[in-house]
Amino acid sequence: MSMMQSINPATNELLAEFETWDDETVDYVITQAGYMFADWGKLTPIEDRCLLIKRVADTLRDDAEILAELITLEMGKPHREALAEIEKSAWLCEYYAENGPSHLADEMIETDASKSYVAYLPLGVILGVMPWNFPFWQVFRFAVPALLAGNTALLKHASNVPQCALAIEEVFRKSGFPDHVFSNLMIGSDKVEQVIRHKMVRGVALTGSENAGRKVAAIAGSELKKTVLELGGSDAFIVLEDANFREAVDAAVKGRFQNMGQSCIASKRFIVDQMQADKFIEMFKEAVESHFVAGNPMEKSTTLAPMARQDLLDELHNQVMRSVELGAKIVTGGYQLDREGCYYAPTILTDVTSNMPAFSEELFGPVAVVLKSSEPAHALGIANGVDFGLGGSIFTTDMATAETMARGMESGATFVNSISFSDPRMPFGGIKNSGYGRELSAQGIREFTNIKSIWMK
Repeated sequence: MSMMQSINPATNELLAEFETWDDETVDYVITQAGYMFADWGKLTPIEDRCLLIKRVADTLRDDAEILAELITLEMGKPHREALAEIEKSAWLCEYYAENGPSHLADEMIETDASKSYVAYLPLGVILGVMPWNFPFWQVFRFAVPALLAGNTALLKHASNVPQCALAIEEVFRKSGFPDHVFSNLMIGSDKVEQVIRHKMVRGVALTGSENAGRKVAAIAGSELKKTVLELGGSDAFIVLEDANFREAVDAAVKGRFQNMGQSCIASKRFIVDQMQADKFIEMFKEAVESHFVAGNPMEKSTTLAPMARQDLLDELHNQVMRSVELGAKIVTGGYQLDREGCYYAPTILTDVTSNMPAFSEELFGPVAVVLKSSEPAHALGIANGVDFGLGGSIFTTDMATAETMARGMESGATFVNSISFSDPRMPFGGIKNSGYGRELSAQGIREFTNIKSIWMK
């Protein structure tokens, strides 16, 4: 039996250890979730499910300080960002408690029948395989709509945030959810296939790497089970010649370095009009070097927090160095800080070409790539020249051009004069190697339902 370790990335201190479950325990918890589906999905009115989801929002806010501290301790997120993550999770609960019933309401269809309509009915047990970078938000983004739709949910969380996983399970329990409606599985990645193949599991939602998505999709596909995949990203951040450069630079700092750059939807490739590129690079460099101060992520004065794990830092640095060997130039950063913990200097790269890891691979950490474009069409071509398609941004004062480019950008979402972000009111997801399916909004809550046609005459 293996162990899960909770390690503080700011100090490398071992916080806690947990034994992973054996096969019998895993099977028991899945089976109980399957049995509970009949009561939860078929006998519990949606109004009652909404009330419980509202209580979850209250619990999150009541315990926000404790939960945010746990996020910071386990994966290094600055405490103020961790508090914002808890608040956003509570907002998502409120959104679905208020709007879920209308999203799931029967849709009447005019046919030659006496009555015909589409019903959105729950599927059963849904597995969520979730990442460490937003250890609460990602789980609630999957679980709340799935539960409100009448499914029961299983969580396989990232192995480096086991305390967050247990805390989330306790939030649901404390809010009045019946046992086995939401269950955390204390397992490593080696048991995910076993869970997917279990006869009571009807679908899988995964947020993670492209490699993990391919493996999960292959297993689920062989079992003919529904999947929703939110995978990596290499989001473009286009700055046209007429953009407000002060606003663009401020947004670039936030969009690239929030959560220490450890976000699928973070801005990663900054594509700037060649006539203004040198100006942008100088402003960007000055902003980065003046803004970030390394320190304890629990303290408000800290603006540079650690990355979540040393192996992730090492992988990022390797990508930077391989790109430099191929001709990329470091404007600032490019090294691990000489202090305890997993701190990497905020980095800006230029002279990056399509054959370099910094262009074609996802940089999951505080590294920005600045590229030059000759015109809007060229910028859009660079933006679309990767295998990812999650989000993207366009900065310009020309709204007609912006809207045309937004529609032409190969991504699940495009933001004009804003960084990429997720909002419960808008569907979220990607195309190409960034995955498929949608979370959030009406589209998200319907992903794990039986979209059933009913025809009566």
